[in-house]
Amino acid sequence: MCGMTVLVVIGCIVVMGLAPQPLRAATLYVSKLGDNSDGSSWAKAFTTIQAALSAVPNDKGGHRIVVRPDTYFEANLFPSAKGAQGAYNELVGDVDGSLGSGQSGWVIIDSGDPGQQGFKSYDWWGTIRAYTKGWSAAHTEETFASNGWDRWNLRHLYATGGDGGIFFDLTDKTEPFTVVVEDCASFGRAFGGGVASCLSRPEEPITFRHCWLWALDFWGDTAGAYTRVENKTMPEQPDVVFEDCAMVGPQCALKGSNFGFHTFTHVKCTRCRLVALNFSQPVGTPTDGVIQSVQEGKLLRVDLEDCTVMGYKVFGVMVEKATAKDIAYTTKGDCRAYVQFQQEVPKGFYRLGGWPADVFAGINPPERRRPEPYVSKELVRREMCEVGPFIWKGRLCLMECVRPAEGGDLEEFYVRFIDVATGKELGRCAEGYSLGSILVDGDTAHVYVSRWEGGTWQDVTEFRSRDLRKWTKPRVVIKGENEGVFNTSVCRGRGEYIMTYESNDPQWPAFTIKLARSKDLETWTKIPEATFGTDRYTACPCIRYVNGWYYVLYLEHRGPRWWFETYITRSRDLVHWELSAANPVIAPEGLDESINASDPDLVEWEGKTYLYYCAGDQLTWANVKRAVYPGTLRRYLESWYKTPGVPDWGAVGVQAERKAKGKS
Repeated sequence: MCGMTVLVVIGCIVVMGLAPQPLRAATLYVSKLGDNSDGSSWAKAFTTIQAALSAVPNDKGGHRIVVRPDTYFEANLFPSAKGAQGAYNELVGDVDGSLGSGQSGWVIIDSGDPGQQGFKSYDWWGTIRAYTKGWSAAHTEETFASNGWDRWNLRHLYATGGDGGIFFDLTDKTEPFTVVVEDCASFGRAFGGGVASCLSRPEEPITFRHCWLWALDFWGDTAGAYTRVENKTMPEQPDVVFEDCAMVGPQCALKGSNFGFHTFTHVKCTRCRLVALNFSQPVGTPTDGVIQSVQEGKLLRVDLEDCTVMGYKVFGVMVEKATAKDIAYTTKGDCRAYVQFQQEVPKGFYRLGGWPADVFAGINPPERRRPEPYVSKELVRREMCEVGPFIWKGRLCLMECVRPAEGGDLEEFYVRFIDVATGKELGRCAEGYSLGSILVDGDTAHVYVSRWEGGTWQDVTEFRSRDLRKWTKPRVVIKGENEGVFNTSVCRGRGEYIMTYESNDPQWPAFTIKLARSKDLETWTKIPEATFGTDRYTACPCIRYVNGWYYVLYLEHRGPRWWFETYITRSRDLVHWELSAANPVIAPEGLDESINASDPDLVEWEGKTYLYYCAGDQLTWANVKRAVYPGTLRRYLESWYKTPGVPDWGAVGVQAERKAKGKS
C-alpha cells in the first residue's frame, strides 16, 4: 500500500486521515432456500448451519446466526470463533418468522446416522462436536473440545438423533466456560443437555432456560441434564443454572460427577420439572434417584426453588450408594415430590399424594407449526396418484390417471373423467397412456399424457374432445430426447400457452422441469433456457398464470431423508425463478400421509381454491387428498409471496437490495 499509513488497533481499524471504524458484528443467515454464497441475507443464505458457524469472522463477539425453520441433517457442530464477555454470539432459530425467514416452526437439527439408517447411539456423536481419542479402539481421531462454544447463546433449536443433544464437553480443555441455552428442545441417548470437563465463571453461570432436556437410555452415565464442573472444592455460587426447564430420563433427570471423577459441581434449579420415568418396585430395578451423583454424594450440591420431582425416589448415588445422604441440597418456595409410595421424601419437599398431571404435561416441548392457509383436508381417492381437477360445463370434474403401481399391461393405463358431485364417469381415453393433465379451452378439452412403453414414459401426447366421450387420435406434441417424459401441466399465459413437463434428462442430477410454448395449441416449441431445477430434484409440475406471473407448484425431494414436499416458485419470463420464502405449499403430516405430498394440481371453484395432491410413501402406496383454501386462485398464489416479513427474492428484489446497499 503506497502513500497511506494504516494502524490496526483492537476493536477498530484506523486509517490515517479517517475516523476510527468499529469492527461490525456479522449477521449470517441459514436457509435451504438460499443460494449458499456468503450468508449475508436470506437470499444468499448458507444452506447448512455448519457453513455459517465456520464463517463467523472473529472472536470479538456479538455475531449472530439466524436459521430458517426446517430440518437440518447435521452433527458435531462447532463454531470458528468464541464469543466475548458482554458480547455473546447467537445461534437463533426464527421459529415465528419475525426475523424475516418467511416461515415458522422448529429449527430441527437431526444428528442421526449420515446414511439415513436412523438414530445414531454412538459415543461422542451428537449435535455439538466433542471427541476423545482412545475412548475406545474405534475412537482414533484427534481429541476435540467444545470450548469454541464459549460465550454463545443458543435459542429456539430442536436437537435430536444422536448420543448427546445440546451437550458441551471440553474434554482436555478444562477451562472457564459459559454458554446460555434458551427455549430449546434437546433429546439424546445419553444426555438431553448439559456440560462436562469445564470450569465455571461465578458471575456468568452456564445457563439452560426454558428448555426440554430428555435422555433416552437407562444404561451408564445418562441423564436428562448432566453436569460435571471440575471444581476441587464445592463452590458457593452455582456453576450451572436451570430455569423453567423439564429434565427427563429413564434413569434420572439430573446427574452430577462421573465414574473416576472426584470433582465438585453446584447446580441451581428454579421452577423446573425433574422426572425419572422409572417407577419400578423395590424388588425390580428401580432408579437410584431422580437427582443423582455418580461417584459420591458429596460431589453434588443442588439448590431447588419451586421445583417438582417425579420418580422412584428423590436422591441417589450410583456407585457408593451409602453416600446418597451426602448430596447437599436446599429447597425454597414450593418444592414437591411424587415418588413410589414406600420411599421417603426428604425434608423441604411436600409429598404429593396424587399424580401431578399439569407437571407431567409440561415435560414435552410445545408443537411449533407454521400456520397453513387451508380450512380443510380430505381423502379423495385411494390407491391413486395423479388427478387433474377441471371445470366442465359448469361442473367441477376430476380427471383420474389410472395405472398399476408397477408393471402392467397397456389396457391398465388410461385416464377417466368423473363428475365430483355425483361420482358419475363422464368418459375415458388414452389407453396405454397416463400421468396426464387437462386444459379446457373454450368448448374443447385438451388432455396431455405420456405413453408407457419399454418400462418407462415416452413423449407428451395430446387427445382432444368436445364431449369427453369421442376423442381425436393421439398426437405427439413434445418428443423426449434421450429422456423419459413424465407429468405435465398446461396453462393459458401471456398471449400464448405454456406447458411444463417433467424430465429425467441424464445431464441433470434428478428429475427436472422443462417448458414449452405454443400460440395455437397446435405447434409446441421447447424453451431450453427455461429449464428449472437442474441442481436438484424437481418433479410433478403444475403451472398457472396470474397477473403477469407464471406460478409453478412442484415436488421437492427434501434429502437426504426420504421425504417429499410441494413447493412453489414463480417467474415473469420463465427463465428467472423466485422461490417463496413461505415454502412448502404443503407437506406430509398425520398418520395417513406418510412421507409424501406430491403431484399437486389446482382449480378454482365457487370462490374457493382446491389443491389436489398425493399422499403416500413413494414406494408402495398412494392416496389422493384435497386441501381447500377459502379464496380465489389469484389470492391463493399471491399469498405465498405476501407473508409479512418476507423479503422479495426475485430479480427485482435483488436489484432493489443492491441499490439500497449502494445508497447506504
